[in-house]
Amino acid sequence: MENENSGHARILIVDDNKGARESLREILEDDYKVKSAVDGRIALDKINKETYDIILLDFTMPGMNGIETLKKIKEHDKNIDVIMVSATDRASEAASAIKSGAYDYITKPFDPEAIITAIQRVMQKRSLELEVRYLRSEVESKSEYNKIISKSKNMESVFTLIKKVSGTTSNVLITGESGTGKELVARAIHDWGPRSKKPFVAINCAAIPSELIESELFGHEKGSFTGAYNRGIGKFEFAHGGTVFLDEISNLKLELQAKLLRFLQDREFTRVGSHRSIKVDVRMVAATNISLKIMLKEERFREDLYFRLNVIPIEIPPLRDRKGDIPLLANYFLKKFNQQLNVKIEEVTQDAMTILENYHWPGNIRELENLLERLVVLNSGNRRIDEKDLPFDLLFDDESFEDGTKIEKGLTAARRAFERRYILKALRNSGRNQTKAAQILKIHRNTLIQKIKALGINIREHV
Repeated sequence: MENENSGHARILIVDDNKGARESLREILEDDYKVKSAVDGRIALDKINKETYDIILLDFTMPGMNGIETLKKIKEHDKNIDVIMVSATDRASEAASAIKSGAYDYITKPFDPEAIITAIQRVMQKRSLELEVRYLRSEVESKSEYNKIISKSKNMESVFTLIKKVSGTTSNVLITGESGTGKELVARAIHDWGPRSKKPFVAINCAAIPSELIESELFGHEKGSFTGAYNRGIGKFEFAHGGTVFLDEISNLKLELQAKLLRFLQDREFTRVGSHRSIKVDVRMVAATNISLKIMLKEERFREDLYFRLNVIPIEIPPLRDRKGDIPLLANYFLKKFNQQLNVKIEEVTQDAMTILENYHWPGNIRELENLLERLVVLNSGNRRIDEKDLPFDLLFDDESFEDGTKIEKGLTAARRAFERRYILKALRNSGRNQTKAAQILKIHRNTLIQKIKALGINIREHV
């Protein structure tokens, strides 16, 4: 049970000389998994059946020589590192070997220290390559905009949980509607814990075709399915030492749920098309916007997997239950898009902000972020975003009325909702001064007091 990030690499010694094979085995077998082959054809047969990380390949062999074997190995799997071994120290041989894809070239008789150093260099290179491949496949944003913004009391328990679980290895299940920031919470758990310097690998289970997701998670061997022209490293290997975040885990098919359960139990897996077990150390965080308890009753989600994942449950409240966060988030996104688009919009006006606060935000924080980006992009040079700049559906959405008025309830109910909002706006603009608010509304102060009472406005609570 090896991993390319560990020291337990699988090494194949290919040499027709029995003494050379035994000498190399004696040097390496304490620290590595070592097998041997007496010629190139047997070596190729072995790598077709098993996975090897490094091959020590003799330059001069009967039949298929070292260079021919090297080329065939590279055709089979370009990721296998080959160190050529020769009885003579010839520059021409070394150059030919390197040109054909060998990583290094050593000579007989063997210096144990030189052999071990060469193997260690290969392992360091493989570790760096794995990290680079991860960074290329999952470009991770570490900017100041990758953080949770909230002053809501509803989020205090979330922050407390994040701090408590970040230093543990316990599995975490994050629940909440789409757009509430579940990935940000997962990243915070990773960033605040001891794994912060290792990869955070996010996988959206809903965005990957079901026939490819096993390969995406666990990797695959060359030829394991149509289009698998090379070995593929899975996300769990990329995340070794770090955190795997499985978003929308409810989309996993039952068959893959069983394989994920086995991984959570044993912390090892096999690539698609391989029989070799690979052990990794990862922290598991999962998320869903669908009730897994309902899926359990419908037998669409495994109960044993649910309990494995749900060790630490964290529920993210929707934005409509975090009204106090809307101005914070709106100004935060305004600053973000000002910088990204090199513009200078100074503020969202109070009138516009009141409408944002009253809207029900079915798409949560993601919808608010997208709206602010649209408003900044389409801004015609004004320094403020005002009520007139907001889209129609925000102004007259069924759910936007504070008393839940629907259009089907008629004009009287709609007028009542509009009056309530209009009076609230005047009271805010006047600093709760009813006399000034009446002047703004161009009505008598007594009329305003009657309407405040009739509309159920609590000045201390609502203004």
